[in-house]
Amino acid sequence: MTDRTSDRTTEKQRQETAGTPEDELLLREAEKIVVAIGRMFPGLCEVVLHDLRNPDQSIRAIESNLSGREVGEPTTELGLARIQDPGFPDIVQNYANRFPDGRPAKSTSIGIKNGAGQYVAAICLNLDVSLFGSVARSLNNLVRTDEQQQPLTETLRARAAAELRTVIEEFAAARGQTPRSLGTPAKKELVRTLKTSGFLQVKHSVQVVTELLGVSRATVYNYLRSP
Repeated sequence: MTDRTSDRTTEKQRQETAGTPEDELLLREAEKIVVAIGRMFPGLCEVVLHDLRNPDQSIRAIESNLSGREVGEPTTELGLARIQDPGFPDIVQNYANRFPDGRPAKSTSIGIKNGAGQYVAAICLNLDVSLFGSVARSLNNLVRTDEQQQPLTETLRARAAAELRTVIEEFAAARGQTPRSLGTPAKKELVRTLKTSGFLQVKHSVQVVTELLGVSRATVYNYLRSP
């Protein structure tokens, strides 16, 4: 009787380890995904399939191996948490991680449940972000500008007569006046600002200034020459 009971227990354990046909199907399909993603990003993203039915030898497939682990090695702490708690989140996205040699990684873990709501597998993606560190620094150096005192503000676009009118009207409005009612010091300041900003290079710009300020062309040039 004892031998028969022992045989039945051993057979039951083998069945539990083997899992249901559904579990095996899920693992086979998941393995296709792991291989495909890993081969798409070789040397960049490690992709691991864990068989959570067998935590001590959970790694069933590993593609683009960056961690040095092998098939048949045990699951991680996150895998154990899923085994112990069916309510554990299905997806843990973009969390900080680290490879055994210290390289930083960004990881995502995807739990796979069977029809009974039990976790049977997990697909884990570990992106080697250390590869992007030097690229990020290079890009930062490329786009960085030097902090310095600029004699004027440069705008990389052509000036237009309509914009010139707007600038003159806004200058006067900021002082509670119309362009014609501005005093001589304000008009002189405006004309010099227009020159510094490149507006006097616009075709017919001096004519626009004279019309809006109600002064002659000679007056405009005197504003530019006077100290």
